[in-house]
Amino acid sequence: MDAASAKKSREKTPERRMDSEESVSGSWLALLLLGAQLTLVGPSAPSSLRDDPWQVYSSAQDPEGRCVCTVVAPQPSMCNRDARSRQLKSLLEKVQNLSSSILALDLRTLSELQFVEQMEAQLRTVESRFKEVQEGHETSTARQYKWMREKMSELRPLIPALESYRADAALVRRFKEEVQNVSEELSTLQEHVHELTDVHERVTDLELRLKACMNRLACGKLTGISDPVTIKTSGSRFGSWMTDPLAPPGDTRVWYMDGYHNNRFVREYPSLWDFMSSENYTSHRLPHPWSGTGQVVYNGSLYFNKLQSHTIIKFDLKAGLISRARQLDFAGYNNMYHYSWGGHSDIDLMVDEGGLWAVYATHQNAGNIVLSQLDPESLTITRSWVTNHPKRSAGESFMICGTLYVTNGYSGGTKVYYAYSTNSSTYEYIDIPLVNKYSHLSMLDYNPRERALYAWNNGHQVLYNVTLYHIIQ
Repeated sequence: MDAASAKKSREKTPERRMDSEESVSGSWLALLLLGAQLTLVGPSAPSSLRDDPWQVYSSAQDPEGRCVCTVVAPQPSMCNRDARSRQLKSLLEKVQNLSSSILALDLRTLSELQFVEQMEAQLRTVESRFKEVQEGHETSTARQYKWMREKMSELRPLIPALESYRADAALVRRFKEEVQNVSEELSTLQEHVHELTDVHERVTDLELRLKACMNRLACGKLTGISDPVTIKTSGSRFGSWMTDPLAPPGDTRVWYMDGYHNNRFVREYPSLWDFMSSENYTSHRLPHPWSGTGQVVYNGSLYFNKLQSHTIIKFDLKAGLISRARQLDFAGYNNMYHYSWGGHSDIDLMVDEGGLWAVYATHQNAGNIVLSQLDPESLTITRSWVTNHPKRSAGESFMICGTLYVTNGYSGGTKVYYAYSTNSSTYEYIDIPLVNKYSHLSMLDYNPRERALYAWNNGHQVLYNVTLYHIIQ
């Protein structure tokens, strides 16, 4: 957001004029892995940086346009997919293949060389005897010619081996020449390998700085949602996928649950890259099928709504056992108070910076949304809020910093239009567009660690960056 845009935004929100504000665009995951970019500092980068293949980004600006948090990110050409790293990888594989070929040829020609050496000795003996005949030893001529004929009969089978050896030897020479050329090229590229290491170190530093920046900014109010980034196309029309916001550093496992009714198999992918590019996963079988698409993985456990019940189950993914189960009293279930798209979505579990939440509806609240914060260990309700928003009129919902955001639908033109703050127990109508790229949202959840929205959109798994307004302390 530039200074002019920030000023315009402040003019539209007079209640914030007394506060110093800033905006931050979403998740480091989307920035590093998916190419989502933050605001470029100033109208252009300094010339010293333009000469260097790095870009300076600002993750926030104050009302005067000054940078609050600044990070340095590599241009796309400097990432590990650039031409130079691909060339180096290709050459390394080529050398390995050539080395294997040369080894096989050496083993083959070694055995044939023994035959060639034997043949050469035999030919020298024949040549010596033939000279004796030519020098006039007529008395032994018949006997010598008979001996030579016998030897030549023995030597004829060795001729194909000699021809094969000569061909293989030539091939080996060509391979050796090619390996030499490749080695020279690798030596040249080796001078630049330290640059790739430097890229890795600087990207790691970028990630840490972004996290530190977002931690300082803490919570804020949702003001924008980016265009979606499609991660994968798989599964049925309905489902859910997620990562654990409390996973330890380096743990990027992805959890995948296809369908909304009568399924009990959960896929665990080792990383986002495995999820995107392969079928490398572990399957977990739940003791009960789930209902809806409101599941969430939190601190190593999967929380889900047991099919045809208002029971919440905490399933320990490491132990493969139910560690806690509790009924959500008075909550509607079995398509009683679903989202507008249906799908047994009566109970929606979600997490934000404040912990674990449940969104549902009750008869007592006339089918309007009830929002409860849950103790993640005991599953008891620590506090509840009742809203005036009908659950069946909501397309989807998600929590950010203690505020429930609700969409106006699940298909076609979609926007976030209702927000309920648990901090003030008040609501407001807002207008934040949400690009519904594949025209059917059946899951929309916020991940506080990555500050991104995970969505299941008509058989596509997508991510959205979010923009939050923060009050600078």
